[in-house]
Amino acid sequence: MLTIHGVGRSRAFRCIWTAEEAGIPYEHVPTRVGPEAKAPAHLAINPNGKLPGMTDGALNLFESLAINLHIAGKAGAPLMPEAGDDAARTLQWTLWTATEAEPHAMAWRNHAVSLPAAERDPAVAEAAKAALHQRLGVLEAQLADRPWLLGRDFTVADCNLAGVLYVLWFNRFDLGAFPRVAAWLEACLTRPAALKARRLRED
Repeated sequence: MLTIHGVGRSRAFRCIWTAEEAGIPYEHVPTRVGPEAKAPAHLAINPNGKLPGMTDGALNLFESLAINLHIAGKAGAPLMPEAGDDAARTLQWTLWTATEAEPHAMAWRNHAVSLPAAERDPAVAEAAKAALHQRLGVLEAQLADRPWLLGRDFTVADCNLAGVLYVLWFNRFDLGAFPRVAAWLEACLTRPAALKARRLRED
C-alpha cells in the first residue's frame, strides 16, 4: 500500500493531489512539522526530518516532486507519458519547477504574505516578483498553443508545477500579464482531484 506522510498544509498536498489524479489506493498519515517529523519512525522515511515522506512496499521516498513522479509512474499514461519525448519533457518541467519556479515563489510568499510584518523584507519580495515574471513569461509562451504543459493531456508535469505555483494562486499574486498561466492554473487547481487535496489544505 502506498502511504503518504504529511499534512495538507505542507508539500504533502502535492502528493495527495497526484495520488488522487492517479486513482490508485493510498493511505494518508497526517504527520506534522516539528516533533512528529523528527520522530524516529518518520526519520526512517525522510531522514531530513521534513515533509512529505512516502512508503510503497519496501520503498521509502522523500522530495515531493520525486514522490509524484513515482506515483504517476504507477498510473502510467496519460498522467506519466510513456518513454520518449514527452517523458523527457516531464522530467524537464519537473526540474524547472524545482530550480526555477519554487525558490522564487516561496521567497515572494514569505516576504509578501506569510512572515510576520516585522520580518518581511520588501526588497526580497520585489526581487522574487521580478524573477517570477521572467519565469512566468517562459510558461506563458509554453501554453500559447496547448491547454496543458505537454499538449492535449494533463500530466504529472502539470501537477508538479501547479502544485508549486499554488502559493501564488492562493495568495493572489498578480497574474494579469500572464492570462494563459492564470487560466491554466485555474484549470489545474479546480480539477476534482485537486479539490480533494485542497480541502485538506484550506479547511
